[in-house]
Amino acid sequence: MRGIREFMMEEDGVGVVELILILVVLIGLVLIFKDKLTELVNDIFQTIAKDAGKV
Repeated sequence: MRGIREFMMEEDGVGVVELILILVVLIGLVLIFKDKLTELVNDIFQTIAKDAGKV
């Protein structure tokens, strides 16, 4: 009975589960806002390319 109780109170895997949940949320956000992110990155690179000649 003591071994079962200790097994249930063990929290070693909690960090892994939290990390996986955070990754799932981040991937979901990227998929939802994929078009906006692509547009933003393209605008940033266009600005960099345009202003690179001034340096």
